[in-house]
Parts: sequence; C-alpha cells; structure tokens
Amino acid sequence: MPDFTWWNLIPTHFDGIALQLGSFPVHWYGLMYLFAFATCYMVIWKTNQKHGIGIRKEQLDSFVTWVIAGILIGARLGYVFFYNPSHYLTSPLEIISPFRYDSDLGFTFVGISGMSYHGGLIGAIVFGIIGMRKNKLPVWETLNLGFLAAPLGYSWGRWGNFVNGELFGEVTTSPIGMLFPMAHDLQLRHPSQLYEMLFEGVILFGILFWLSHYKTFKKQMLPLYLMGYGTFRFFIEFFRHPDNFLGRNDLIGMSRGQTLCVLMIVAGIVLFIWEHRREIKMQRSQKSQEISKPAPVK
Repeated sequence: MPDFTWWNLIPTHFDGIALQLGSFPVHWYGLMYLFAFATCYMVIWKTNQKHGIGIRKEQLDSFVTWVIAGILIGARLGYVFFYNPSHYLTSPLEIISPFRYDSDLGFTFVGISGMSYHGGLIGAIVFGIIGMRKNKLPVWETLNLGFLAAPLGYSWGRWGNFVNGELFGEVTTSPIGMLFPMAHDLQLRHPSQLYEMLFEGVILFGILFWLSHYKTFKKQMLPLYLMGYGTFRFFIEFFRHPDNFLGRNDLIGMSRGQTLCVLMIVAGIVLFIWEHRREIKMQRSQKSQEISKPAPVK
C-alpha cells in the first residue's frame, strides 16, 4: 500500500452520515442545504437592514420559500436534462422516486441522487421572480441581494460534496491530492470540491462584497455572479473528474459543466451591458425631468 500522509487520507474518515434517526440516516449533504439556506437568509436580511431597502420579514420568508423550491426542483430537473436525459426517459419514475426495486430485496430507500448546480440556478431565478411578484418586491434589487449572498450558501454545498466523497477531481501526483473511497482506486485525486468551495464560494463572495461598495457595480450582483462563478468553475473543471458517461466530449473537448459555464459567462456579460445601459437611460431621464421643471416663483 502506498505511503499516504494524514492529509491524503482525510476523505477516508467520513462516511457521509451525520447522525442516525432510528433506521433513517441523516446525511451531511442534506444538513449542508439547511446551513446554506440559513446563511443566505441571514446575509440578505442583514444587508436589507443595513441599506434600508425596506423588505419586510414576512416578504423575505415567502420569497426564500419560493427560492428553496426552485433550487430543489431546478437542480433535479437540470441533472435529468443536462446530464442524463436518455436514462430518465426510459425510467421517468427515478426522477422523483427515492426508492428502487430489486427482485431479491424488493423496494429499498436509496434517496435521490443527481443534482445540477446550473439547473438549481435556473430554478432559483424563475421561482424567485415568481416569489418577488407575489410579494411585491422589486425584482432587480432583490436579485442583487440574493446573488450577493449566494456564494456563501454555495460554499456549504461544496463542503457537503467533500464530506460525501463525491465529485472528486482527476488523478494527481501532487501532495495536495487525496484518497477518495468512492473512486474505488488507490490513486490520489484533486480535492476539487475544496477548490470550488474556496474560489466559487468564499473568494467570489469577497469579490462581490467589495464591488458592491462601488456605484458602478452595486446594482450588478447578478451579472457579476454569473461571470465570476462561470469563470472560476470553468477553470476548476480541468481538475474535476467529469461524469464517466459524459467525459469531456462537448464542444472542443469541454466537459458538460464547462459548456454550461460558458453560457453563464455570456449571459452575465449581456445582463451587465443591459443593466448598465438601463441605468444610464434612467439617469438621463431624471436629469431631463429636472431641467424641464419650471423655475420657482420668487
């Protein structure tokens, strides 16, 4: 057996189970969803209070409920349609059923595996906008709040992937590599989940928080998030092991994740330009209205 260091063996100390409630296992990854939602809620609420945006607690509670539903539904459907549509077309019940049938064991609980970040993103935006409309919240301002907070919530998700030992990286000879039992080999692999947690989560939040203090960028959190996440994820995908059934067979040898990130970056650029032009038009309109006002009678 190779001579591994304590660092290399860290993933072998986790089994993905946080605690056992009777016969029902509570997975760390499920708890990470709760931590993520709580973190985003706190950041949005504190920012709302600090800047006097005026969102009431009951409005935020309803909005967040819509977003959570969008993330869960979108992430699942995104995985189905972006990554493995042919399989789920032949077995559609597996999209929503946490049970699998075995001729020897009968029905067994296996959970629902396969969630797509990009699908969750689309679901969060669509359901979030519905929630904003129902609660009479300003759409663009609320989106800015949500995407300022999103990287910190995302960090919890990637930590959950790491504890579960899933979504590990490519084989490496670097000492930073780790041994992931789910890879079913004794080769060191990049801890790509930690790379994503750091760059797409913590560092991206720091960048957005810093830029939010500048007039040019303070209303551009959504497009900046799309461009920032897409860029970080695109390069980290070179270290992340792609799905075995997909490989790197998309356009010019990209993984499916990289393809979706390119679309994110393009969407972010388009949205940034659109919002910048909209802001300029609003400022010009305000100036023209001020000029056209009659002078006060003295």
